[in-house]
Amino acid sequence: MDNVCDDQVYSKLFRAHSRTVFNYIYYKFGNEEKAHDAVQEAFVKLWENCAKVAPEKAKAFVYTVANNLYLNVLKAEKVRLKYQDPKTSITAQNPHYLMEEQEFKDKLEAALAALPENQRTTFLLNRIDGKKYTEIAELEGVSVKAIEKRMHLALQALRKQIDGI
Repeated sequence: MDNVCDDQVYSKLFRAHSRTVFNYIYYKFGNEEKAHDAVQEAFVKLWENCAKVAPEKAKAFVYTVANNLYLNVLKAEKVRLKYQDPKTSITAQNPHYLMEEQEFKDKLEAALAALPENQRTTFLLNRIDGKKYTEIAELEGVSVKAIEKRMHLALQALRKQIDGI
């Protein structure tokens, strides 16, 4: 039986999932450095918990850890902004625009977070990274038809939750 603590299994998991996790986190952070850090930290945590994580659960584990790291950074940034000097803050320049922009971002993030992981991954890989359905199907190990269905369901759900997409 495969074990995540085995160097070969761990390396295979890293090669199979690190790029996809990076793309997902990069989309959320919009910052390459933070995305690399989150992916690296997520795989470190996988190694630290290798005896507790089954190989078939490793992908979900890494996504969850990376996403939680993102949320922690986001919370820290919100706290920093809350206590920032208003004279130097961009929000002091055009609060209405920034409020609308933030509301849309919050709606989009909530809508994306509400999608099942497979739909969210498919949507982000296609719309953000520009991957074709065949490439995504290969990455995910499913048929192109399955990817088409995921994308259809993701778009349906997003349209329902966010006006104007």
